[in-house]
Amino acid sequence: MTQQYAAQQLQGFNNRIDTVAIIGAGGQIGRFFTKHILKTGKHVVTAITRPGTSHAFPGGVKAAAIDYNDEDSLVSALTGQDFLIITLSLAAPPDTHSRLVKAAAKAGVPYIMPNAYSINFYDNEILQRDIPVGQTVLERIAEVKQLGINCIPAMVGFWYEYSLAMGEDTFGFKWASRQVTFYDEGKKSINCSTWDQCGRAVAALLSLKRLPDDEDDKSVTLSRFQDRPLFVSSFTVSQKDMLESVKRVTGATEGEWKVSYQPSNTRYKEGLEELYRGKQTGFYKAMYARVFYPSGDADFGPDNMLLGLPEEDLDEATRRAIEISEEF
Repeated sequence: MTQQYAAQQLQGFNNRIDTVAIIGAGGQIGRFFTKHILKTGKHVVTAITRPGTSHAFPGGVKAAAIDYNDEDSLVSALTGQDFLIITLSLAAPPDTHSRLVKAAAKAGVPYIMPNAYSINFYDNEILQRDIPVGQTVLERIAEVKQLGINCIPAMVGFWYEYSLAMGEDTFGFKWASRQVTFYDEGKKSINCSTWDQCGRAVAALLSLKRLPDDEDDKSVTLSRFQDRPLFVSSFTVSQKDMLESVKRVTGATEGEWKVSYQPSNTRYKEGLEELYRGKQTGFYKAMYARVFYPSGDADFGPDNMLLGLPEEDLDEATRRAIEISEEF
């Protein structure tokens, strides 16, 4: 019989997550994970970095500079860690994720959050077929499971600040000329997450007990997420909602933004054609347009209430996105 309660475990079993290792702790999303995990005061956090990294970490973070090609060093650094969070840049060598996961398995790490932060690809054959990156996401999840490690991926929709800031190929906004392209009528609402909300979600997840104490314990535990992803969403928002938020934040009048329209399926096909011709931004164009399909294939219900996450202010997130856009 599966031992599903803490009371059934061997003497010495620790029902909490004490030690957390983060790959990319100073990166785009990793720094928000690090910030909010530290806020709980419940964990010893280790940043696994490459030698010579330029990132400065907040107080309370242990730093371990490791050659990712040296498996023995990786295993040594990961030994004793209860939970490994992997965040990697797009520039990371293709085999990096697999190297990290295999080292974690040898080190006996019981839980991994893989580098699979994404829209809702989980059990979603339609999106897996239409958006090629979905296969990579699923392969990373599958490898963790095949190695016998508890895998908790995070499905977060699109990152709101990043997507709004990045311009035409994502949420359709051209900041310099104040133009926006709406997919269809711009009314389809999709799941989006802020970086801070993702950080809060991971911190709340790590603060859970691993297992219920006994059959009378009905609290939310990590075991609830061992056979499915963690779903996080800050807003369910349409492009029209985004534009209205932009107007409020900037004080723009009704006529200052020019709106054009394009069918989402036409834009999706254009993006794939551009990608086929070697234009990498076509990938973003196709993926974002596909998620905005009226069919709602990418929609999901988040776990925010389970984790006690706060409601957020859309305009505050829009303000941060505009600040980011000005840096490009």
